[in-house]
Amino acid sequence: MAAEMIPFTPEGYKRLKEELDNLKAVERPKIIQEISEARAHGDLKENAEYHAAREKQSFVEGRIQMLDDQIARANILDFSQETTGVIKFGAYVSVIDEESGDAKTYHIVGDLEADINANRISMGSPLSKALMGRKAGDNLEFRVPKGIKEYSIVKVEYK
Repeated sequence: MAAEMIPFTPEGYKRLKEELDNLKAVERPKIIQEISEARAHGDLKENAEYHAAREKQSFVEGRIQMLDDQIARANILDFSQETTGVIKFGAYVSVIDEESGDAKTYHIVGDLEADINANRISMGSPLSKALMGRKAGDNLEFRVPKGIKEYSIVKVEYK
């Protein structure tokens, strides 16, 4: 059975690679040093520093394995040259909430890149699904847990 590909924007793939490189080149050697220093303190059964370093090592090694897998299955989708104005994966979409008047710009990304605090929304989110295939000037409604939201699409760009 073939492994499922994971969609990434070029920026998201770059962030993933940078995290993996940091874990391998900086964090892993640092933890090895911490374990070595903790071992030098003697009895490992009651050595909290040693156990903390080993736990940290386990977490980092697990994260490295996960990132290696994600990078191996990455499908980098670059629509930066897109000119149709139609919303698809990778679009930066500026919207206005019709109820509150708030303006926001969202970047539609893959599930693993999503971070609402950075306004990166997953292509599987209700908002992304409602936006897909639309253009600037369109109005849309979509269901959220609190009811129905109405947005006006102000601008669509690809960077």
